[in-house]
Amino acid sequence: MTRKVFWDDPYLTQLTTTVTAVEAAEVRLAASIFFAFSGGQERDDGTIGGNAVVDARWEGSDLVYVLEPAHGLAVGDVVALIIDPDRRDRLRRLHMATELVLEVATQDDPQLVKIGAHIGADKARIDFVADRPLTDRVEHLAEAVNRLIAADRAIESSFVDESAERRYWEIAGFARVPCSGTHPRRTGEIGTVRLRRRNPGRGKERIEVTLA
Repeated sequence: MTRKVFWDDPYLTQLTTTVTAVEAAEVRLAASIFFAFSGGQERDDGTIGGNAVVDARWEGSDLVYVLEPAHGLAVGDVVALIIDPDRRDRLRRLHMATELVLEVATQDDPQLVKIGAHIGADKARIDFVADRPLTDRVEHLAEAVNRLIAADRAIESSFVDESAERRYWEIAGFARVPCSGTHPRRTGEIGTVRLRRRNPGRGKERIEVTLA
């Protein structure tokens, strides 16, 4: 099992660890700060032992990293992991912003059902089943989320079940939500949220999330 250091410290951008398995271009590590795509959140960019990471995925409790075929790494090698700090910062902040938008939206209207989400470094989206446009609600959502951000509330992130690696984030008195992504420690780190409504198809509504 890969130790997920990005859960222990989502601000850490460099780490030294050991290669535990190699299969052609794919490597596994004893510990990692390198987040792989999960829950709609894109992976980090960076290098392992000086080799650019081409792809990253979860396999059970392991993380598998795809490098260029000529990486030259072997089991037992001690390697430096370096991730792009600016990308991690944007993903962390935008991920939390999207979580807040979703939570406020569904608390206001429990009939809203999320059917998809994607969090990139510059923009995120949430897709809903909806029988009417959300146009008249976007401004309210943005105001409510930005009030929560301005209040600079503490964000707790921990395990529901450590053996199963099930995690959550919580803002006391607001929400506790299952999530295995990376999160800031306080809402004030997120910055100003901007929302835009889109229509991806009949019976669906999309809210796009960006940061000022």
